[in-house]
Amino acid sequence: MKKIIKRKTENITAETTKRTIEKAIKRTVINLFFLFLVFCFAACGGNGGSADTSLGENGSENSVSGSLAENESDGSVSSNDEANVGLSSEENDENRDSEKEGLENDEEAEMENETNILVAYFSATNTTEGVAKTIAEIVGGDIYEIVPEDPYTDADLDYGDDSSRSTLEMNDSSSRPAISGSVENMEKYDIIFIGYPIWWGEAPRIVNTFMESYDFSGKTIVPFCTSGGSGIGSSAENLSALTDGATWLSGRRLSGNASSDTVAEWIDGLGLNIG
Repeated sequence: MKKIIKRKTENITAETTKRTIEKAIKRTVINLFFLFLVFCFAACGGNGGSADTSLGENGSENSVSGSLAENESDGSVSSNDEANVGLSSEENDENRDSEKEGLENDEEAEMENETNILVAYFSATNTTEGVAKTIAEIVGGDIYEIVPEDPYTDADLDYGDDSSRSTLEMNDSSSRPAISGSVENMEKYDIIFIGYPIWWGEAPRIVNTFMESYDFSGKTIVPFCTSGGSGIGSSAENLSALTDGATWLSGRRLSGNASSDTVAEWIDGLGLNIG
């Protein structure tokens, strides 16, 4: 009986041990399988990361390559653009030069076609000066005052004194009082208005000095005078005899206080081609 019980006990113990071992094996297998799965997941995750990294690098390389390609492409376009801009600038420069040359030619043509006018005058008492400035303003001309090198005094202008300077000069047809200064570029003027007061029925001798100082060939000369009552008389005719090759128009006496309208009406009647 004891033996039977002992065998049964041994059988139970053996089965228990077997079951324990089987459970341990199962746990080990499960654990190993779990570890295998973990390893596999880890490996897959690592490969995925590597793949991502590789893609990232490739993407980065591609991006860099793309960037370089774009930069190279941009550089090429930029170079072409610069070349085009350079050509455009050269063309613009040529166009500007052509326009400038055209403007210069136009200006030269305009200058050639432009009528240059000078209003020269002698005025001992400033009476003729006012009329001369009015004429210059109307015609748009330059103005030049005939200034004596030795200015006239009141005593010099005393026509009632037979020994006064003005009287002596007017009684001497060869008298040529010196002039201070001169007209610059007299050759450029086409029309010259010459104004003076009337002294003893004539232009003052200093005006003779002026007329003999320049070449008036090809120029149009318009005389005008101021006086208290005497007309222009033969003064203009006597002055014209001092020049060669000039065209003299009929002159006119104007009062010192002549209005702009009066002066303008006279100028309009001269038939001058004033642009």
